[in-house]
Amino acid sequence: MNRTTLSLIAGTAALGAVTGFAALSAPDASGDSTAKTAARLPVERTRLLCPEPSSSDLAETSYTSFTPEAQGASASGKAELTAATEQSADDAATGGKTHKNKKQSSAPTVTPKEPGTPATGDGSGADTPALIGTATGRFAPGWTVQQTTRVTAGSGRGLLGLNCTAADTEFWFPGVAIGGSRTDYVHLTNPDDAAAVVDIELYGKDGNLKSEMGEGIRVKAHSSEPVLLSTLTEAREDDLTLHVSVRSGRIAAAVQALDDKTGGDWLAAATDPAGSLVLPGIPKDATDVRLIAFAPGDSDADLTVRLASPSGRITPAGNESLHVKSRMTATVDLGDVTRGEAGSLLLTPSGGTQAPVVAALRVVRGKGDHQETAFIPATAPVGTRASVTGNTAKGTTLALTAPESAATVKVTASAGSKGGTAVTKQYTIKAGTTRNVDDLVPSGLEGTYALTVETVSGGPVYAARTLEATDGGVPAFTVQTLPDDRGTVAVPHTEQDLSVLLKK
Repeated sequence: MNRTTLSLIAGTAALGAVTGFAALSAPDASGDSTAKTAARLPVERTRLLCPEPSSSDLAETSYTSFTPEAQGASASGKAELTAATEQSADDAATGGKTHKNKKQSSAPTVTPKEPGTPATGDGSGADTPALIGTATGRFAPGWTVQQTTRVTAGSGRGLLGLNCTAADTEFWFPGVAIGGSRTDYVHLTNPDDAAAVVDIELYGKDGNLKSEMGEGIRVKAHSSEPVLLSTLTEAREDDLTLHVSVRSGRIAAAVQALDDKTGGDWLAAATDPAGSLVLPGIPKDATDVRLIAFAPGDSDADLTVRLASPSGRITPAGNESLHVKSRMTATVDLGDVTRGEAGSLLLTPSGGTQAPVVAALRVVRGKGDHQETAFIPATAPVGTRASVTGNTAKGTTLALTAPESAATVKVTASAGSKGGTAVTKQYTIKAGTTRNVDDLVPSGLEGTYALTVETVSGGPVYAARTLEATDGGVPAFTVQTLPDDRGTVAVPHTEQDLSVLLKK
């Protein structure tokens, strides 16, 4: 993860960061030198990146912007989404690599007026561009943008949803595929003033799929590059792990996985490699669940597989463990593992090993020709607070999981984008269980709303939100996880000390 370096210059300098500030002050008369805990202040600037939503002329995309109310936030500020710089098809074909052609288009208008109330905007067809979003002042702490696209026919038809993400330098995507009925693109979006250089690696069941085509991909400043994964290698294989690393600059990355038979969705990056992982919010009516895991280190990983159900931890019959070889992708088909109940998957080390892994789930609802696919990557806990927006009165389910010990959370359903009053409730989740919340809706709701989860007490809580819709008998759905929104930053207490100017 990126780190912001704070430096103290010559005894009297302003302490600044992109996310907060602190003022230097003279020491008091007492001369108290006791160390003080760093204050947590609301961030003052947040940047989010949304990839190009679809190449289908039938696509209808909605954007929802939301900032939860935060104490101590600035009185001023704004949030806006602007189109990434457009490029010609010739410019996009950098280094012989195949990309989607970009089209001239304009960004949807999304204008939030107040924290605590969502704002919405729409895009239609294949012309909606990738977006670069910036929130400042009172709109920055915990700012989230949901991009939801409905495609009624063609490859990847269904409901495709994604939380727009911040830029970083490394991403892991277990669950991509090349060939068969799948067409997968990785979207690389650069928010900065200089070009970024990116390397892409693919790992299958036998290890790295070596290819020079994924090396040194250049992403121009303020632009987005959708890269077709099948152009990077001649291999054709399901259940791959994609690794995106940045040589210079930083980007946001997300995978658009389109299937001719079972619809499609966005695959968000998994949380950082770790020995234990949580994959929350498997829909209770899932008909097929596949786990994809990858061990990026030098050691094999042995994992215990458990399902956190409403009544406690359950071992999936015949799939109680998984061995993941170093730098190889392993899979296990869990079938209809939830069997009609809320569920989240828990992965923990077994046999004394602690090798880090990354993981994701491919989830299918429906049967036969009426199937739809979504993905659930391993995620970080809710932490202090997390939000997800774009929720509707019907077809919204929030899954809460406490894998280690019991916990209590406060959940707020915000005011609606077109009207309604916020509602807040507390929920207790027993240790090792998953609890679904599908009845928390703002009073007098009009439009869409946001859900904000705040940890009150107990152990860590993991969360995911499922959106559902029915298109021509197809149970369309999409799942987004809720990691901590990092709406505050720790700012150390500093004091003026002129002694640093004296030679000893």
